[in-house]
Amino acid sequence: MFRAPKLTKPGLFITATDTGVGKTVATCAIAWQLRQQGLSRVGVCKPMASGCRRDREGLVSEDAEAIAHFADCRQPLNIINPIRYARPLAPAVAADQAQEPPDFDALTRSLELLDATQECVLIEGVGGLLVPLHPKKPQWTVLDLIALLGYPVVVVCRAGLGTLNHTAMTVRLLREAGCTVAGLIINGYVPDPGEAMATAVKQSAQREANQSDKETGAVAAPVKASSADTLQADPRDDSMTTNRIWLQKMNHAPILATIPVCPATSVAPEKGRLPDAILDAVGLTYWPDVLRSPLPLGEG
Repeated sequence: MFRAPKLTKPGLFITATDTGVGKTVATCAIAWQLRQQGLSRVGVCKPMASGCRRDREGLVSEDAEAIAHFADCRQPLNIINPIRYARPLAPAVAADQAQEPPDFDALTRSLELLDATQECVLIEGVGGLLVPLHPKKPQWTVLDLIALLGYPVVVVCRAGLGTLNHTAMTVRLLREAGCTVAGLIINGYVPDPGEAMATAVKQSAQREANQSDKETGAVAAPVKASSADTLQADPRDDSMTTNRIWLQKMNHAPILATIPVCPATSVAPEKGRLPDAILDAVGLTYWPDVLRSPLPLGEG
């Protein structure tokens, strides 16, 4: 079904404990830091994407545009993201509904081209490990793709309650499949949850309302921005004070970056925007040392 490409350049596969955890933000920040840390040709690949918009040239993934921008990867988007679907569904489901089976030969060609032209390759997954990729073989998942490609894996996980279980399951599945876990990236960390977090959430909501007023012509009151600011963060989540330590204890994997919560309006990688707080947090790791050449486990 999928002919594993012959890859020689060092790289990483970036996955997450679930969808919407921050794979694209993490991949963009790693790509940007690799360039700052001395690599001039950083290849990026989003093998499969769904929820793509339709442009004149065809389907386009915002995630693919984002990682291409931060990596300054000059390959065409159909190389960076060879398999695309319009409906925001798991790739196998989107392929089934569109009656368009995934073109894994195109993926192989894309990866081999990136391998031949770039100094390293970052591959961003889709959803979590057990997301199905092919409608005719629903048991074939992101985990199988990772194992076939053979790159070490960076796991992006949430900072809050529930992350210990989700992260441990993800890491265990990877290791049981023979994959190397390079480390974890914790996304959405708040160092002091509680009253300060509740205030930040209120500020974020007010800022969103002000933005809406601005678009309709109303006068918006100034609001002070906060670096610990999100509409999704739970101000009662005390687990953030202990999760970082326990993620290391449970998984025996290094924490490669702890990304702080930032204003939702400032985090727009698809528009080429990431706050310095995110880039700086990811920059505390020297990423060329994390890259490794692939050790594929076989073909599927």
